[in-house]
Amino acid sequence: MRTLVLNAGYEPLSVVSSRRAAVLVMRGKASVLAEDGGPIVSPTTLWPRPAVILLHQYVRVVRRRPGSPSRRGILRRDQQSCAYCSGSADTVDHVIPRSRGGDSSWENLVACCGPCNLRKGDRTLGELGWSLRVTPRAPRHHAWLPQELDTPHELWMPFLEHAR
Repeated sequence: MRTLVLNAGYEPLSVVSSRRAAVLVMRGKASVLAEDGGPIVSPTTLWPRPAVILLHQYVRVVRRRPGSPSRRGILRRDQQSCAYCSGSADTVDHVIPRSRGGDSSWENLVACCGPCNLRKGDRTLGELGWSLRVTPRAPRHHAWLPQELDTPHELWMPFLEHAR
């Protein structure tokens, strides 16, 4: 089980194991806001199994601009969906091929399925008569959120309404 960690200002900070969350609660660094499953049993005490915890002290988070694009980042940005056919994406494609002067930037890379990537090869979209479903761009304000929040646990939903 994973646990959502909220900063002292109730903003999502990270997702940790329930064991790590229990340690934070036991040491007095956090409070349990939502419980999940049976309690954690120690020789002297029963502790609630945390699903969401709130840190007592605010942790300053440095939010940087998105760095250089990676396969994982492109697939996450495009929600694992092919930019050409809307199928399930498993690779990344250069919209303007590198052989034609295209660079490896957020604006030139899109998620792509294997068959579309093979069909496209080193041709441009104009040569194929294809178009993109979306305009590729660098991720914005929510790029720093943990990847586990892409498919959140149902107990986390009330705490994430203002984060998106």
